[in-house]
Amino acid sequence: MRYLTDRKRAEGKGASHTGTEHHWYMQISAVGLAFLVPTFLFIFGRALGQGHDAVLAVFARPFPGILTALVLFIGMRHFNKGAIMMIEDYARGTSRKLAVIFVTALSYLVIAVGFYALAKIAL
Repeated sequence: MRYLTDRKRAEGKGASHTGTEHHWYMQISAVGLAFLVPTFLFIFGRALGQGHDAVLAVFARPFPGILTALVLFIGMRHFNKGAIMMIEDYARGTSRKLAVIFVTALSYLVIAVGFYALAKIAL
């Protein structure tokens, strides 16, 4: 008699054989964002409405800068994987491929622009 957990039975199932891996990535990134986003909103909210120099001073410090980078990177990766899953469920053919390419390019473009802005502020 073999004892298999539900997770072990689910591994390798599905069309791409990565459904369990994708599910766990989305769960972990969602929990991470549940802690990061409120902290980011608190820091961003305190900087909101201040002058340009004060906002630059806030985001030039290490903790707000690193937190902003983490929220940006993890949030956009979470968006990318979720949007691709939605596209794969509802689109077919060439439009599906183009939509996946567009969403992936958009998410990496937002990450790159955000990191560039943070680097300009920090330096």
